[in-house]
Amino acid sequence: MRRVIVVGAGVIGLTCAVRLLEAGHRVDVVARDLPLETTSAVAAALWYPYRAGPHDRVAAWARTSYDVLAALAGDERTGVRMLTGTEVLPTPQPDPWWRAAVPSLDRETSLPAGYADGWTFVSPVVDMPVHLRWLGARIAELGGTVTRMNLSALPEDGAVVVNATGLGARHFGADRDVTPVRGQVVVVEQIGLDRWTLDATGPTYVVPRSDEIVVGGTDAEGEWSRTPDPVVAEQLLHRAIALVPQLEGARVLRHKVGLRPARPEVRLERVGHVVHCYGHGGAGVTLSWGCAAEVVRLVDE
Repeated sequence: MRRVIVVGAGVIGLTCAVRLLEAGHRVDVVARDLPLETTSAVAAALWYPYRAGPHDRVAAWARTSYDVLAALAGDERTGVRMLTGTEVLPTPQPDPWWRAAVPSLDRETSLPAGYADGWTFVSPVVDMPVHLRWLGARIAELGGTVTRMNLSALPEDGAVVVNATGLGARHFGADRDVTPVRGQVVVVEQIGLDRWTLDATGPTYVVPRSDEIVVGGTDAEGEWSRTPDPVVAEQLLHRAIALVPQLEGARVLRHKVGLRPARPEVRLERVGHVVHCYGHGGAGVTLSWGCAAEVVRLVDE
């Protein structure tokens, strides 16, 4: 058993902590922002490998995460559901590079106007506030802790450290390759929708939860503002209604902005006593369990 400090309390940090505790390590999570204050809490959290590389490693992590999330969907406390949906495409395309990560994927012939291709598959959809609370409860159940702490540097007290700081890796990893990608969403009332729809070229997505629907989005690289823009909100609602007309007239519940921690490639490696695990872009949930398994292996080296 080793003492491990996980720095960062988003979905990556919490999932790593769960897997490390299950492997028998003593684990404490410390972070400036507690789970419900992180970008993870804003995410629509449709399983989909978005803005993450390299493709071979991402596909493997994504498949592991798919399988774990599918298993968790049997327990409503986890916030995970398996929902069918369609990605629509403006032009005919070959199968996606991540095709092997999903059990089945079918070409879609019933497409909205203006689209030439698409594929339908079953994907995990995660209600992130519920899932983050569940992860926190699982950490506590296994004997770990989650503590708010504003660190100036990664700990140097003899513990193994997992750097899951997301955008904070610009400081904690001295890594200027990590860039914010601003994502704005509008959360609307649930109107009986049980399928997700995605046009990644926007991106435009409509992702139903049990009690609400997350409508997005934006993909503004290099922008740091977390303040919702009402003009952008109107634009993304307009795009979403064009894609899913049933949304017309749905009551808006709230507006949210998250900053995705993008990087040319996910950094997952051990350097001395630090295991770096950040740069997941828009695929934190999608890669969470796969990356956590690799973190455990690196900690055990």
